[in-house]
Amino acid sequence: MLGAIEAGGTKFVCAVGDAEGVLVDRIQIPTTVPNETIPKVIDFFKQYEINAVGIGSFGPIDVNKESLTYGNITSTPKPGWRDYPLVNTIKNVFSIPVGFNTDVNAAALGEATFGAARGMVSCLYITIGTGIGAGAIVQGQLLQGLSHPEMGHILVRRYQDDHYNGKCPYHHDCLEGLAAGPAIEERWGDKGLNLVDKDEVWDLEGYYIAQALMQYMLILSPKKIILGGGVMNQKQVFTSIYKYLPELINGYISLPELSDYIVSPGLGDNAGIIGALLLANQAFQEENRNEMTSGE
Repeated sequence: MLGAIEAGGTKFVCAVGDAEGVLVDRIQIPTTVPNETIPKVIDFFKQYEINAVGIGSFGPIDVNKESLTYGNITSTPKPGWRDYPLVNTIKNVFSIPVGFNTDVNAAALGEATFGAARGMVSCLYITIGTGIGAGAIVQGQLLQGLSHPEMGHILVRRYQDDHYNGKCPYHHDCLEGLAAGPAIEERWGDKGLNLVDKDEVWDLEGYYIAQALMQYMLILSPKKIILGGGVMNQKQVFTSIYKYLPELINGYISLPELSDYIVSPGLGDNAGIIGALLLANQAFQEENRNEMTSGE
């Protein structure tokens, strides 16, 4: 039995299941402050005898296992969560292996294993919602180096006559600052759900996302791009992306059929939580290997 936590900026999804991605039980808990949210997370898992937990978390987070602050949520602007020791908090209660990565890397792992990129050695998963983040599988491995990818904070060219200042508290008009859900609401004066019939909203959204995808394609060359998150529930954004991306590429590289290449998650809203189950299984298997090695 494995535990999984998809720690998002608005809610924690917690589940128990197995390494095949089968969910036995799940719960949603609002993300308020740690001393309100985390006790509810712990109470949920105490109902089960779990062998490991996987956490896919909002960031930035410290994923360097050699770091003194490994397992921490770091420089998030979310009140109460800055420098929060998420992994150690769970380990101290349950004394079991904990797998840890970003929520989008977890979703990429889920999609590469059981979803839209199943059987592929590379893919890119991007969530566009309250924020914008991306996780990548490269040669079958989750991409991380100095830190984890922060693809939502790249700079993009301004759309003609777009004078919106941008919503990102760090960079103002980076991709997230121009195209995430809060930016849509502030720019247009209403939530995206209430702007469905405003073509100009989704045309602009697709323009900025297409620019980002061009950069990701030229740098990482993923075999599949998967776009999730609340904003991408407005399917007209895909149409805008398919329009602008060829114009931006301008024949420099050959493009596949975009409707097959840039797609919605095959696992739907479960990509992140199933990916967290897989992180739990990886941590469990690693612990077993280490015990076997130390016993030789």
